[in-house]
Amino acid sequence: MGNERSFRQWTRHAINTVDGVFGGRSSVSATRVGRTILRGLTFPQGVTKRSVIGAIVAVLACGSVAIACNIPVFRYALERWRPDACEVIVFHEGELKPDELSTLAKLERSAAAQAERAGERAGEDDGRPNVKLIRSRVGDEADARNRELWQSMKGSEGVRLPYVVVRTVVSDKRAVNSWHGPLDQFDPARLLDSPIRRELSRRLLGGHAVVWLLIKSPDASKTAQAKGLLTEELKKLSRTVEFPEGLGLPGSELYAEVPLLMEFSVLEVDPNDPAESFLMGLFRGFHPEASEQGQPLLVPVFGRGRALEVIPGDRLDAALIGDLTRYLCGACSCQVKEQNPGFDLLVSTAWDRELFGEEGETPPPAKEFDPDKAPTLLTIPPGKKVQGPSRP
Repeated sequence: MGNERSFRQWTRHAINTVDGVFGGRSSVSATRVGRTILRGLTFPQGVTKRSVIGAIVAVLACGSVAIACNIPVFRYALERWRPDACEVIVFHEGELKPDELSTLAKLERSAAAQAERAGERAGEDDGRPNVKLIRSRVGDEADARNRELWQSMKGSEGVRLPYVVVRTVVSDKRAVNSWHGPLDQFDPARLLDSPIRRELSRRLLGGHAVVWLLIKSPDASKTAQAKGLLTEELKKLSRTVEFPEGLGLPGSELYAEVPLLMEFSVLEVDPNDPAESFLMGLFRGFHPEASEQGQPLLVPVFGRGRALEVIPGDRLDAALIGDLTRYLCGACSCQVKEQNPGFDLLVSTAWDRELFGEEGETPPPAKEFDPDKAPTLLTIPPGKKVQGPSRP
C-alpha cells in the first residue's frame, strides 16, 4: 500500500499547486502542438495533414487563455527537468594507490567518451552521464553524511578499503544503494551504460509517453500475468486518456519536435543479465522482500529517464495503472522537479542536443527546489515567438 498511498499524496499536492497566470497570445504554440500531435499518424483518403493542423490551430486559438501549465507531466519532464546525479562514493584511507586512481580515472574517461559519442552542446546539457564522483576519507570528521554510511557498512562480509558505494538519492531523507563492493571489482563502463538504458532513451526520444520496465520474475507465470494486465490496461488508456486542455497556449508551449503521443510500451528486463546489474541493484533496493519472494517489479519511466515508482507485481492492479498513467499524462501543475514524485536513472544521453539540435531554442530552466522556502505561486515563462522548422 505504500506506493499507492505515496502517489495519491503527491497527486493531491500537485493538484493544489498553481503555477501562475498569463495573458497574451503566442504565435507558435497552436501550430507547433498540431504538428507534434499529428506526426506519425495515418490519415484517411482525402484528408490532408495540413487541413487537420489548421483545425487544431483554430480550436486552440479560440480557447481561453491558459491559467497554468497545461503540458503533460511526461512532456514537461522531457523538455525541462534535468536528471539528478547518481552518487559514486569511494571510501579510502590515506592516499589512493596508482592502480586505484587508474580505476577512478576510467570512470571519468568513460563519462567523457560518452559525452563525445553523444555530441556536446556548448552551454547546455553536455551529454555527460548524470554521475557524481565523491571521495570520502574514512575518519574525516567533516564528512558527517558519508561517515554515517560507512559506519553502517564496515565490518560486513567482503567490505575492505577502498570501497565503492553507488547510490541514487530518492529524497533529502532517503537514498538507495544500487551497488557496493571493493574498488578493484568496480566496473565504470557497466555503471554508465547498458542495453536496456539505451533502448529506454531511444523510446522516450521517439515519443513514447511512458515506458514500463518489467523486471521478470523467476516464475514465468507471474511475469506473464503482470505483462498481460499491464498491456491490456495501457491499450485501453491510450484510447481514452486525453491531452490537457490549453496545451500550446502561453505558458504551455512545446519546444522539441519529438512526437506528442499517447503511446505506452513495456520493456522486459532479465534480472540475471550482468549488463543490467546496476539497474537491478537499484530496483531491488526499493523492495528487497518482493524480490526475494520472486515477484516481478514494474517501473514506469518518463521524461529523461525518471522513474515514478517501483511496484511489486502483487500490488499491480488496473486502478493503480490508471492512476499513474493519468497523473503522467495530466497537466504539469508543479514546475519544481523535486516536489514531484520519482527518481532519476543513470542514463548516458545528451538530452538537450537530441531534443533541440545544435542550435535549436531550449525552454527556460525549470524552477529549483528550496527546502527552506514556503510554497509560492510559480510564474511560467512564455515560449518562443517564432516557429521553428518541423522535421520530416
